[in-house]
Order: sequence, then C-alpha cells, then structure tokens
Amino acid sequence: MDKLMNNHWFIRIMALLFALLLYASVNIESPTSNNKPGSSFFPAATATDSATLTEIPVKVYYDENKFVVRGIPQTVTVTLEGPTSILTKTKQVKDFEIYIDLRNYPVGTHRVQLKQKNISDQLEVNIYPSVVTVSIHEKVTEDFPVEVDFINKNKMKEGYSIEEAIVQPNTVKITGAREDIDSIALVKARVNLENVSETLKQESNVAVYDKNGNILPVEIEPSVVTITVPVISPSKSIPIQVKKEGKLPEGLSISNISVVPNVVTVYGSEEVLNQLDVIDGVSVDLSKIKGDTTLEVEIPKQEGITKISPEKVQIKIEVDKQEEVSFKDLPIKAVGLNDNQTITFIDPETAKLDVQVKGTENALKNLKGSDFELFVNVADVGTGKHQVKVQVNGPQNITWTLSKEEVTVQISPNDIVEEEIDQDQTLPSS
Repeated sequence: MDKLMNNHWFIRIMALLFALLLYASVNIESPTSNNKPGSSFFPAATATDSATLTEIPVKVYYDENKFVVRGIPQTVTVTLEGPTSILTKTKQVKDFEIYIDLRNYPVGTHRVQLKQKNISDQLEVNIYPSVVTVSIHEKVTEDFPVEVDFINKNKMKEGYSIEEAIVQPNTVKITGAREDIDSIALVKARVNLENVSETLKQESNVAVYDKNGNILPVEIEPSVVTITVPVISPSKSIPIQVKKEGKLPEGLSISNISVVPNVVTVYGSEEVLNQLDVIDGVSVDLSKIKGDTTLEVEIPKQEGITKISPEKVQIKIEVDKQEEVSFKDLPIKAVGLNDNQTITFIDPETAKLDVQVKGTENALKNLKGSDFELFVNVADVGTGKHQVKVQVNGPQNITWTLSKEEVTVQISPNDIVEEEIDQDQTLPSS
C-alpha cells in the first residue's frame, strides 16, 4: 500500500476520480440542473432554449423614387430556438433584420417570402407571417389646386358674410400610386366659420379625396396651407355731406365744391346702418382757402361702424372772384302752425325781407328770387308775441345775409273757432 501511495500516477488518477464525483454531485443537487431521472451524471455539453419576439419591424427594399408598395406588414412575430447563450444575446441586442427584397419585382401583385439576416446559423428562425401578398404601383407626382371647404357657414354672426378665400400656397404636389392620382376628385382644406365676425387667418391640413369622399393614401407637399378668409359686415352706401366752417377771405366766393368719391361704403351693425342716411362729419375750414384747393380728408367713424371704404376722400374746392346781387321783398312763410292758430307779422308787417347774395359770376348769373325760400318755424311756439329766427333754403356755393335775422310775430287763436264757440254759447236753451 505504501508503494501505491508513493506512486505519482496513482495519486493523479485518484484526484481525477474525486473531481468527477464532486462535479456530478453538484449537478445532481442543483435545482437548475438539466438532468432528468435516469439520465447520466454528466450533463449535455450545450443547453438550448427558445424565445418569441413580437413587433419586430419589417424592412422593405425597393426603388422608392419609382414605386409605391402596399401590403407590407409593419411588424411581424419571430420565434428563435437554439443555444441559450446565443439566444440570450440575440434577444438583448436585436441587431438582426427581417426584410422583403422587391428590387427585382415588376409592377403588379406578388406573393413574397420574408427573410432574415444577421441571425446566428445556430438558431432556428420562424417568421409569422412568413409570406405576404404585396402590390407594386408606379409612383407619380402631380400638382393640384387647393379648394377651401367652409363648415358652419350658417353659424356666422348675423349679418356677416365672406369674400373669396386666399390660400397660400394655392397648389400642392401630390405623390402616390398612379391609380390613386388618377382617382383624385377633390383637394381640400377646411375652415370653421362658427361665430366668426372678422377676417380669419389660420393654418389648415390638406386632405385628398376620391369621388366617393374617401381619403386617399398619398403624400402631400406641403401638407399644411395658410388660409385667409376676408369677413365683411353688413354695409350701406352713404353720401357725404361737407360742412363748411369759417369764411372765405374777402373778395372770394365758392364756385364749386365736389367730393371724390361722393358716396362711400360703410360697414357696421345693422342697427347703426339703419339710422345712418348721410355722413356729415367731414368739414372744411374756408378761412384757410386762398384759391382752388384739393384736400384729402379722413372720414370719421362713429361708434358702431367697423369700417369705411374708402377711408379718405378728396374735396375739391373751386373759388372765384366774389360778386353781389340783392333780391327785394322775398316772402316769409310760416311752418308748423296749428289749424286753430293764426299768425300775424308785426315786424316787418309785410312779412317780407331783402336778401343780399354773394357768389361767383357763374353762380349768380341765372339766380332768381324764387330760388330762395324764407320761413319761420312756429311748431313749438305758443300764443302771444314772439321773436322768431328766419331760416333760408337756397342754392349751394353762395352765401347770403338777410335784412333781418329775426322777425316779430303774433300767434292767436283762430277767429273762426272763436266765433263758433261764441255762437254756441248764445244759443237759446230748449
């Protein structure tokens, strides 16, 4: 025995046996051991496993400048089986590719096998679906005008309306399959007009439709356009009345005043427009006029008016040497007198006044006394004696003065009414 213990080979063989027994015992006791009942104490050299990977993207190879491809699934499911170490690395890194190569396929419909690359040959690979039906179409690009589709137009604020919309850009490039381009019926961008009361500017997505109203799967460049919709409020054409302020220098008289344009379009609420018949806020200071003059005047906007078009007008003033003419004893009329009243002129008793008229030679040339109407308004004057201002209606572009600015009148009850009352009072009783 001592000889065996001193033998080096004996010791080496025993050490090897102990090592093998120790390795076997560890694998038998380990819960992760792959050994099954009845199997050898020595495990297989390589462990295997399987895995299912979902939502793996599909790469497609084709000439994107010439063709449009349909029928390609965005993702597929891939199952892998093989050595655990290789499988684990493949799952973690995912540096493989599932693809379809259509570079040698013509236009038409085809059944195509999905393929993989960059997966170890030691792994078994299954792709679901493994075969797909694809269609290859000729790719074309054409220009189309963009139309504006107004929605809720009937829900705009009352009285407001729209003018033609401005689209920028007004044409877009549409790229897609030849069949889709040929079936384009409408290219539209939408604008919502609900509660709109002023000019609207917004960005809107462009959509492409076929004749049945279906949206077509095409590329649009640009896909968003800017739309400006002019919104106009209720309007009315109104004449301009020029108000003269001050006096012309001595020796000059107005031969003509004209307004260009003499009618403007006023925008605003219907309530305000219904009460507006003339624009009288435009004035001219005659004291600053030395000769023929053209003035540019801005038209004032009163409350409730949103816009005036045009905003400015030209006032052309023509002057000439002033001349004078007189008209004697022009009659004064009374207006506003009640039926049961009588008016008596006290001063002047004749109920007539002289009128001194100044103007240019042309303005005075054919002027007659009958062109003037002198009157007093006694609508709000009660019975008794009163001083009343005399008013004059006369031709334009001349000035006048009266021999009296006011006259004295007596307002009395109607004599006929008084006589009828007296007669009623003296009737004998029955």
